[in-house]
Amino acid sequence: MVEQGFDAYQIDIETPADFSQFLDADTLIINITNKNKMAYEQLIKQIEQSPIKQVLFISSSSVYQNTNDWVREERQYENEESILWQIESLFRQSSEFSTSIIRFSGLIGPQRHPGRFFRNGKQVKQADAPVNLIHLDDCIGIIEQLLEQHVWGEVLNGCAETHPSKKQFYRHAAELMNQPVPDFNQDNAASYKIVSNDKVKTLLSYQFQYPDLMSIPASAYE
Repeated sequence: MVEQGFDAYQIDIETPADFSQFLDADTLIINITNKNKMAYEQLIKQIEQSPIKQVLFISSSSVYQNTNDWVREERQYENEESILWQIESLFRQSSEFSTSIIRFSGLIGPQRHPGRFFRNGKQVKQADAPVNLIHLDDCIGIIEQLLEQHVWGEVLNGCAETHPSKKQFYRHAAELMNQPVPDFNQDNAASYKIVSNDKVKTLLSYQFQYPDLMSIPASAYE
């Protein structure tokens, strides 16, 4: 990063520190896996005292309850016990900056080939449940469009257009890699959700690079 002309910082939000130099910007993108709510509360206090005016918080569609139906941003299907949803709420409650949230579904792409997810005898549970996945290139594309269009104060789902069953998709993914088909658990009592991407397509006019999970070429995973 330094060699490419960027300022680089090592930040641990769980360690008390002065982040003012790092927060000297107009916009902050938060894309970390930490789920320490108290650490985020302290980070938000520092953001509120900084020049930051917009925060893009990268979240996950795991905040939704399993409804065995479609889940959309406006339908309030969030699981209020989810720590991640509670962290989202902390950012949205601040009046010192605007927050947009992107709830991405499961990541696939380079270094994340789904044909490797269930190797070595690992069983695919609830094989008939639909998958909610998105390619890395579309994650980056959605972020770029949100920033370029200055869309703030919104919650958006990031998920591919199609939702084949786990059995269909992971069989296909294994075959792309010439790997053995994984073991599928035919559990009839599947609990699932289907993540809608309608809002991101409408609000951002975003066109997915890989809308159909079953049509993603093997080269897109390299």
